[in-house]
Amino acid sequence: MAQSPQPASPPAQQYRGNRSAVLLKDLKKLLGKVGPGFITGAADDDPSGVATYAQTGAIFGYSQLWLVWFTSPFMIVIQQMCGRIGMVTGKGLAGVILDNYPKSVLYVTVSLLVVANTINIGADLGAMASSAQMLLGLPFLFWLVLITGSIIALEILVPYKIYSRILKYLALTLFTYVLAAFVVRLDWDEVLYATLIPHIEISAAFLLNIVAILGTTISPYLFFWQASEEVEEEVADGRIPDMGIRRPCVTRQGIVEMNRDTVIGMFFSQIIMFFIIVTTAATLHASGITTIQTASQAAEALRPLAGDLSYLLFAAGIIGTGLLAVPVLAGASAYAVAETAGLREGLGKNPGRAPGFYVVIALSVLVGMSLDLLGISPITALYYAAALNGLAAPPLMALVTRIANREDIMGRFVNSRESNILGWVIVLIMALTGAALIVNLAIGL
Repeated sequence: MAQSPQPASPPAQQYRGNRSAVLLKDLKKLLGKVGPGFITGAADDDPSGVATYAQTGAIFGYSQLWLVWFTSPFMIVIQQMCGRIGMVTGKGLAGVILDNYPKSVLYVTVSLLVVANTINIGADLGAMASSAQMLLGLPFLFWLVLITGSIIALEILVPYKIYSRILKYLALTLFTYVLAAFVVRLDWDEVLYATLIPHIEISAAFLLNIVAILGTTISPYLFFWQASEEVEEEVADGRIPDMGIRRPCVTRQGIVEMNRDTVIGMFFSQIIMFFIIVTTAATLHASGITTIQTASQAAEALRPLAGDLSYLLFAAGIIGTGLLAVPVLAGASAYAVAETAGLREGLGKNPGRAPGFYVVIALSVLVGMSLDLLGISPITALYYAAALNGLAAPPLMALVTRIANREDIMGRFVNSRESNILGWVIVLIMALTGAALIVNLAIGL
């Protein structure tokens, strides 16, 4: 007769408890070493980005996996420039532009940024509410209002040091997409080949999807967010009294650490992109399902093909990434508007010290939520947001590259030759692809 398993002995239970404590301590130590670059990279994989990557895998299979390594160096170099500008000047990107360029340049850029961010917020909130409804039931409107209110409350009421740690832990929810990929059956030889060998199809759909991926991975809100967050870190660490007050004392080692943090964040972002495309290519594309318009639709379509676990991981990941990305989108708008209007700014301040800054955050999220109530198609909204980013990103990246080369602004921390080459190449690529998307939208009207 088979014996029932005996409960674990106290020493065994104690060992497991100690091991869990050690792992948690190691995780806290690891997250303590990463900063704004890591959070920025993780926020790049918002629910709208997840939808883009899921659509890529569903329609084109593995054939666009090579974009993972192609886009990575461009992402890294632009974000490093933005981080360096914030660290050296003690100001966010909008503040630096305001001090050194015509106001008209800043007004146009910030207007496009705020509109595109608000549309993105609406699409992200809708995807999160749909996923919560799928997982837990209850009406879509209930989850939309609850998620919106929770995000606003967290960003306004929680002190910056605690909030930045929350964002780091939320970034770990992206690992659900890695786990989901290992639940399904993959042809790793085919995956490796598609990753290493670029594949190009001369078709409008193929090229426009590349435009969508570039617009999703290299977005203006990430530029503003990281520059300002590097300054927030300097304020939090006592290196400067407040944002925009004076130039901090920056060391080579500090720049090296920021560069390393940014590389980790962007690499993390692209790894998640890779696994989302792989998962949907192996399941949805392989089964002929190519009409994915939202991240929640992708999760729902996975269920009969890959089982409940893959579905649960994918849907839960949408909620986690949204909780990370929506505050970053709203925060990026708030930093840009506050510096443009001369308002006090910073998540390190309580609402009473920077009321205008927090009003912009709340309005960005609330207006984004209202787009979901108007019944606007998420995929249509995202295409228009991509078009706005296509307008804003190339001139803004050109401006960032020029600022990062000016000794009167950056001192000895100007761009290297390699950074300049990569910076100007991606400006050209984004200008051409943004123009292609805008022309396509105009023709389709």
